[in-house]
Amino acid sequence: MSASILIVEDEREIADALAYNLENAGYRTTVAETGETALEQLRQQTLPDLILLDLMLPDVQGTEICRQVRSTPRTRGIPVVMLTAKGEEIDRVVGFEVGADDYVTKPFSVREVVLRVGAILRRSHTEEPAKSDTEFGALRMDHDGHRAWVEGRELSLTALEFRLLDTLLSRRGRVQTREVLLEDVWNMSSELTTRTVDTHVKRLRQKLGSAGAYIETLRGVGYRFRDRPESTDA
Repeated sequence: MSASILIVEDEREIADALAYNLENAGYRTTVAETGETALEQLRQQTLPDLILLDLMLPDVQGTEICRQVRSTPRTRGIPVVMLTAKGEEIDRVVGFEVGADDYVTKPFSVREVVLRVGAILRRSHTEEPAKSDTEFGALRMDHDGHRAWVEGRELSLTALEFRLLDTLLSRRGRVQTREVLLEDVWNMSSELTTRTVDTHVKRLRQKLGSAGAYIETLRGVGYRFRDRPESTDA
């Protein structure tokens, strides 16, 4: 069955153009013109495979919808692409901080949005399945279930944060430049700044608590996940 896309957009012309082009590309679409309508649809039994989310809605802000998507267990794994007229870097940072997987600034090429949707869905569907649990010091990861714990406490990670942690952990002991992480984790390197990586690593460390020390910063180079948990002595 083709992937389903929930388009949350109050400008009808934009919503219709997105729906038309996505359907021509083989996707199924549903349109919600308000935040409340979108949240109501997300409470239904059938969930979308991806959400295109306008930041500026007439009732509920897109950032708040994204926060609710990421804080709800049954929806937290759905990729979210934000659509907005705001293009300042701080707006992008806020979008990624609340859990967006990608960010497209209006006016945009509808074809570009369709290509981004395809890239994100391919990425989410081709992640290695059924990897065994990984334990590293205080950290435990269930790769298949997309869950992680530190000292027995389950972490509330977005899909992107989980992917970033998984990438760093799987390459422990090896330096990862910001550019490499942008390409391998975001898969949209040309559209983002390296500051995006720094913002996400900072938030990931905060969520990891004591295990945040496993991620080392190499000034001017990038990041490295330590090869041994006992090497985190202060």
